[in-house]
Amino acid sequence: MPIRLENVAIAVRDLDATIAFFTDLGLEVIGRDEVSGEWTDTAVGLDGNHARIAMLQTPDGAGHLELFEYLHPEAIETEPTLPNQIGMHRIAFSVDDLDAALAVAARHGYHPLRGVGNYQDTYLLTYVRGPSGIIVMLAQALR
Repeated sequence: MPIRLENVAIAVRDLDATIAFFTDLGLEVIGRDEVSGEWTDTAVGLDGNHARIAMLQTPDGAGHLELFEYLHPEAIETEPTLPNQIGMHRIAFSVDDLDAALAVAARHGYHPLRGVGNYQDTYLLTYVRGPSGIIVMLAQALR
């Protein structure tokens, strides 16, 4: 049975602010919608499901990120996860210029959790706590 990753979906507090962050990093919005009805109740498993959604993709078209802002049922606030907690950990992006990506994140008020690490002189990488507490890994290959 062939299988491929379709997308990663994340529920967010503010869809427009989250879209602004990820598009400034270089992703492109390829679709927006507002969804509700029996089909979403069935697919998602929430009665009365109603959400604003956006689908973003990386410039090469290979990576997709789906963002949800729940209108009903009301979104449940949680504490942001820590890197060592079980569950959804992070979303990772390769960038050509880590300093430029960090400048974009800083313009949105997001900064590295601790700093930039050097993995075996192969990658510079860091974790940034982004919109709605999402951990975003940014990595630059050292060629």
